[in-house]
Amino acid sequence: MKVKICGLTNLADAQTAVAAGADYLGFIFYPPSKRSVDINTARAIVQTLRVAPNCPVLVGVFVNETGPRMAEILDEVGLDLAQLSGEEVPFLVGDERSPIYGRSYKALRPTSLAEAEAEAEWYAVDGNQLSVASNQYSVGSEQPPISNLQSPSLLIDTYHPTLRGGTGATGDWTMSAQLAESVPGLMLAGGLHADNVAEAVRLVRPFAVDVASGVEASPGKKAPELVRAFVQNAKSAINH
Repeated sequence: MKVKICGLTNLADAQTAVAAGADYLGFIFYPPSKRSVDINTARAIVQTLRVAPNCPVLVGVFVNETGPRMAEILDEVGLDLAQLSGEEVPFLVGDERSPIYGRSYKALRPTSLAEAEAEAEWYAVDGNQLSVASNQYSVGSEQPPISNLQSPSLLIDTYHPTLRGGTGATGDWTMSAQLAESVPGLMLAGGLHADNVAEAVRLVRPFAVDVASGVEASPGKKAPELVRAFVQNAKSAINH
């Protein structure tokens, strides 16, 4: 079971997540979000994280940003993957002509299983084909990406008419479980926290779980004890 700690805004919280065993760290580049981070801050955090031998996969979270701009930020900050959390078109993740092809996945907020299944057909990618930089090399290295770390193919989050995640509202786990059966590499988000993540993992059996508000002391500031408990509970819920 893999874990993503999202909405990171400072180095201390990022290092807490790394020490806890997080597999993915998420940085939000969407100014309306309470957990948004500016490019300079994110780049400084990433440069420090990359020095460590156990750097997780680093994800930039975007909402309705252009493909070229997302690619530019990924390169400038030194991130591995882009998570598309708006109304982006399937071309951006699935077409070889996209500037973020091979290093992006879509986040969905479906209102029904039928909608989820339809969108999965449009947006799901092969997580084994996504390129993530090796921890052994610095940002900008020309070394090839590692091939033994699967990445998410799709993320499912709780529907909200206006907010783009981070609502703290629990999603429909029954619907997510049905989607997980047909979508390898599904990442589950939405209202997860240390006390319910094990149950969610056992019911949905996703590839990974994603949390932001559920491990916070306040928006944009993580609570170390909650981060550690979340990662531990998620990873110990079932054995793969």
